[in-house]
Amino acid sequence: MRYLWWLVRCQPWRVLRGSLFGTAWMVGLSARPYLIYRAVDDGLRAGDTRALAFWVATIIVAGVGLSYLGIMRHRTMTFIREDAKARSAEVLLRHLSRIGAVLPRRVGAGEVSTIGGSDIDWAAQVLTLTGPGVGAIVAYGIIAVVLWSISPLLALCVLLGVPAVGLVVGPLLRRLERAESVYRGQQGALTARSGDIVAGLRVLAGVGGRDLFARRYAARSQALRAEGYRVGAVNSWIDAATVAIPGLFLAAVVWLTARMAVTGAVTIGELVAVYGYVATLIVPVWFLLEGSHQLIRGRVAARRIADLLNVTADEVGGPGRRWSGPVPDPRQPDARRPDALAAPAGPADLHDPETGLTVPAGRLTGVAADDPAAAVALADRLGRYVVSDTTWGGVPLARVALDEVRARIVVADHDSYLFAGTLRDVLCPGGDDRRIRAALHAASADDIVDALPAGLDTPLDARARTLSGGQRQRVRLARALLSEPEVLILVDPTSAVDAHTEARIAERLRVARAGRTTVVIATSPLLLGRADLVAHLGAGRSITTGSHADLLDSDAGYRHLVARGDADLDQPADTEEVYR
Repeated sequence: MRYLWWLVRCQPWRVLRGSLFGTAWMVGLSARPYLIYRAVDDGLRAGDTRALAFWVATIIVAGVGLSYLGIMRHRTMTFIREDAKARSAEVLLRHLSRIGAVLPRRVGAGEVSTIGGSDIDWAAQVLTLTGPGVGAIVAYGIIAVVLWSISPLLALCVLLGVPAVGLVVGPLLRRLERAESVYRGQQGALTARSGDIVAGLRVLAGVGGRDLFARRYAARSQALRAEGYRVGAVNSWIDAATVAIPGLFLAAVVWLTARMAVTGAVTIGELVAVYGYVATLIVPVWFLLEGSHQLIRGRVAARRIADLLNVTADEVGGPGRRWSGPVPDPRQPDARRPDALAAPAGPADLHDPETGLTVPAGRLTGVAADDPAAAVALADRLGRYVVSDTTWGGVPLARVALDEVRARIVVADHDSYLFAGTLRDVLCPGGDDRRIRAALHAASADDIVDALPAGLDTPLDARARTLSGGQRQRVRLARALLSEPEVLILVDPTSAVDAHTEARIAERLRVARAGRTTVVIATSPLLLGRADLVAHLGAGRSITTGSHADLLDSDAGYRHLVARGDADLDQPADTEEVYR
């Protein structure tokens, strides 16, 4: 509810305008029965043609005014909903770009897709309550007062009847909230599974697992369909109730008024007016019921959005902490924590206490890890994707403003996402050709551009599936180099390329990043041989550090790790010969 209230507070004047238009429109609806009542009693029954013409003209003018108010109400509420959708999308996209590699470990891709595709819409729909919802409450009160002036008995029927409608529909709304929560969770999980199957379809076909996963997906899909039927059943009852209950209520009030007209308690004009009032009352009652329905679905959606925003709290504040502060404004930079510290003014050493590794500023450091998971964990700590005691120039990295960390420290994964667009846009939107060509040369990716029909202007689909695995990896490396961060952390940047290409990349990478801090996490002797300093990680700790040649000579574990099955490397032979 706090998130929904934040969406309202982001556009207060527009919401106020929508409430005024909605209220004026609703009250205007209740004015027409009064005008008809006067036309009947003062014009038709009295035989006064001039009075009849006057009231008919008034009815026409009121109809035109109501049409204008209705258009403005709908237009304003559409703006409010679209603003809320765009704001939610902006907040989520900014948030997802900040948390980076943390996201897939906490939330499935299908869950993110479902939240971005439908939950944002449902949350925005709740804002309808700020317009017609407010107007419905005001109109309900006015009609009750007017009916009291005609007959207290009719007014009591209306005042008691509308809450009775709420009591009937209320249990259905609570049941819908529970069913919606379960359904949305299962929908996100199934979407994630479908994405995983499509992404690994070739591998599944190669190992004969395609049919097995297809059967499992079909079974989960059938279960989701059954849950969807359950939600649909509740929805159908609510939809039926929003139409049938007000209709029955109208019939009861009109029957009671007709009996009063027969006895002379009310006039024929008042009978027509009561019918008009109650018929008009169906509109606000319907809006209130529909708004309650939307509120339930919107709360479920907003809860899922807030859960995704909670990933930031886990990342910045430590495990178990939940997001409880104000929703971040996407137009503003990250708010610093109260205990935030200034980042080093210039290049500084990175130190990871967990491994004991110190990354010297301005140098190329290679890291070879016995356990690939330990290598990835190191990259996450150095890039501040997890809470740790890592320091940057003696300053705790976790207490530096996150925006500054992201701007100056970049972690480039070998399998990071490639968006759809021209190759130029994938690499560096708006970048000049000279810089792009230099980065492509450093990544040994010139041949990729030469092979494409339109060069840098060749469009690529999402994930650049038209390129081979090695080509995609080199494009990712070029993109990372184009970002020109102060600290660049590369995770297995050449795992999918051949040895000749890898050797070129190793030589050019050293030149391209000269004088800037670069960490290459890999076990390739070609890359490690070009590093100024190499660290060997074993059991999650830094065992030895030194040059590649020194470690080959003195560390049997390192020598075995980088040997890649090469018998010459896997024994303490002449180090200089091995290096050559």
